Amino acid sequence: MDDRPDMAPDDEAFSDNGKRQSQPIFNMPGIMLASMALLAVLYVVQEYMLSADARAEFIVTLAFTPVRYIFPLSEQGLEWLWTPVTYSLLHGSVEHIAFNALWLAAFGTPVVRRIGTVRFLIFWILSAAAAAFFHAGIHWGEETLLIGASGVVSALMGAACRFAFPDGGGYDRTHGHLYPRQSILGAFSNRTVVIFTAMWFLGNILVAVGLPLIGSDAGDIAWDAHIGGFLFGFLLFGLFDPIRYREV
Repeated sequence: MDDRPDMAPDDEAFSDNGKRQSQPIFNMPGIMLASMALLAVLYVVQEYMLSADARAEFIVTLAFTPVRYIFPLSEQGLEWLWTPVTYSLLHGSVEHIAFNALWLAAFGTPVVRRIGTVRFLIFWILSAAAAAFFHAGIHWGEETLLIGASGVVSALMGAACRFAFPDGGGYDRTHGHLYPRQSILGAFSNRTVVIFTAMWFLGNILVAVGLPLIGSDAGDIAWDAHIGGFLFGFLLFGLFDPIRYREV
């Protein structure tokens, strides 16, 4: 596994003869494009290639539901094992997947550049599970079906708060992966992080009390999974960060 972050992904590239080279149209890490492509392919299969019965079985087999965990695991299939992750690959509408893809690109890009592909995949798996079980803790035993990558996206937002918001203000998607990692307490001395986090939590609280927001037309929003994901990314990002210099 390559522990080195991409040190200058968006700087201008030049060939050996000094001529400027063309840059990719989509200036994102390959794993980000692959992730978005996988989400899109699964949505097309789910919505356009299956019969109604097969679609329902497909969703139930891959979606997360807390009710599975009140029954003995030995007396059921293995869905309890993979659904805490696979639910994050499904979406309920074009708007749902587009909304998550937008934020995935915005916050996943600097995280991938910071931690690399393998760590990103592990981060996705563990943050999806953390978001799912935070949701399950609030809806224990209920037959809710959880789908969507927003728990993972929230975890990426939380992770980005630890390094991609420079002290001078703003959010640096392009070079944010190069900044020192802030400690958990140190991050709250960053005014931009405080404002961003406060607005993020306010938005989810408004969703929790029933106020519809942008991107909410895909069904009920699992605000609790968002919070579980964000806390995972913010509190545990240091475990994934290959840059080991002292936190600030």
